[in-house]
Amino acid sequence: MSATFPVYNGDAVDVCDVPELSVADFRDTVIREVDAGARIAALFGQAANGSAVRLIAVLANGATGTLGVTSTVVSDAYPALTPDCTPAHWFEREIAEQWGVEPKGHPWLKPMRSPNATTFFRVEGAEIHEVAVGPVHAGVIEPGHFRFQCHGEHVFHLEIALGYQHRGVERALVGGPTKRTIHYMETLAGDTSVGHATAYCQAVEALSGDRVTARAEVLRGVALELERLANHTGDLGALAGDVGYLPTAAYCGRLRGDFLNMTALICGNRFSRGLVVPGGVAVDVDAARVHQLLERLERAFRDVTQAVNLLWETPSVQTRFENTGPLSQDLCIALGLVGPVARACGVERDVRHEFPTGIFRFAQIPVSTWHSGDVFARAYVRWLEMQRSVAFIREQLATLPAGPIRVTGRPLAANRLAVSLVEGWRGEICHVARTDGGGRFAHYKVVDPSFHNWFGLAMAVRNQQISDFPLCNKSFNLSYCGHDL
Repeated sequence: MSATFPVYNGDAVDVCDVPELSVADFRDTVIREVDAGARIAALFGQAANGSAVRLIAVLANGATGTLGVTSTVVSDAYPALTPDCTPAHWFEREIAEQWGVEPKGHPWLKPMRSPNATTFFRVEGAEIHEVAVGPVHAGVIEPGHFRFQCHGEHVFHLEIALGYQHRGVERALVGGPTKRTIHYMETLAGDTSVGHATAYCQAVEALSGDRVTARAEVLRGVALELERLANHTGDLGALAGDVGYLPTAAYCGRLRGDFLNMTALICGNRFSRGLVVPGGVAVDVDAARVHQLLERLERAFRDVTQAVNLLWETPSVQTRFENTGPLSQDLCIALGLVGPVARACGVERDVRHEFPTGIFRFAQIPVSTWHSGDVFARAYVRWLEMQRSVAFIREQLATLPAGPIRVTGRPLAANRLAVSLVEGWRGEICHVARTDGGGRFAHYKVVDPSFHNWFGLAMAVRNQQISDFPLCNKSFNLSYCGHDL
């Protein structure tokens, strides 16, 4: 038996085909695959016989465009992967918290989502001091606690504590899909409605065997890129605001609304709620609306180009952006970072390119990268992606294929496992769904890109000035609620 079973993105396999390895072989397989260039897209536990827990790993190999799935069964403890496989760090902490299984030898086995976990890492020394921020913040922001160990303004260590709004969404999905399920997906991370809804629908379609029409695939792709445009525009404006550069901050705040309003023109609301549904999309666009969308796109892109170019042309902005919060490419790969954060380190990691589904199988968007891994790189990659998203939307709307927008969904197949990846605006979204003997969800796992990237923020702030933290934090712009599922 092979150590992993291959599955393509947006496809499903029989549960019995997933290898069940010994703990030692499972550990060796994950470590070997990651050392060879794969990454951990998901690593989670689910109930097995009695009190045992089955660990399932989804390993993503971008070079081959395939996913490998493997598993093992553990009881109360197993040898931790993390000492030899750094990307497993966050996943194993979650497994320990959710299932009470101890990964022995884990270097920092602390609860992931318990606000009662008050034991923090400390740097000792006469002149060392702690700075605690949150979990309650001064603005309209979700709760999260940041604890800095500092010498003067110099940051030695940042510890991030999350989980103050753990919502139990994954537990609520068991027994579905129901009428509520799509709404859970659209609000997993409210600024990523299209990304998570698309990942869910791909998983459902893989389990039912439904094939989405070409027109629906294009409309999904357009909605996904509009979501990227709106959020990247907002992030660039917020980064400008964090360094006190008000022209770009003010313009981008408005222009983000212009992109959101294009989404509203398609489906009636600014966050695409109700647009992406199993079997396709729920709303069509006629020729007049396509024409209006293209006109609005050109106006918004012209304005945002002028606003964003001010950032690159202003020395005081670049002085604050460059060499602030840098991450090396080696560290990025070691931590398993995804999305614009990874691409800003020169890592060509993009689901649309490596594991394309839907319209991205036929219309590739070039991968946008930079090399410096700092705030400037994370900002500039966003701008490169915006330009390519606009070109993609132009092309797709100009050649929108005819035909129906939705197919009638069939029941989900029993005892199957589906893996679905989507490149959301923050990075790789992973949904793993397993059905029971009746074709209902026996387990549903969601990995938001923020789950991969929070520890990257902690490393970016290390050896920086504490006053740079707001700027570094905004350059990552990670989701609290997407992490706390």
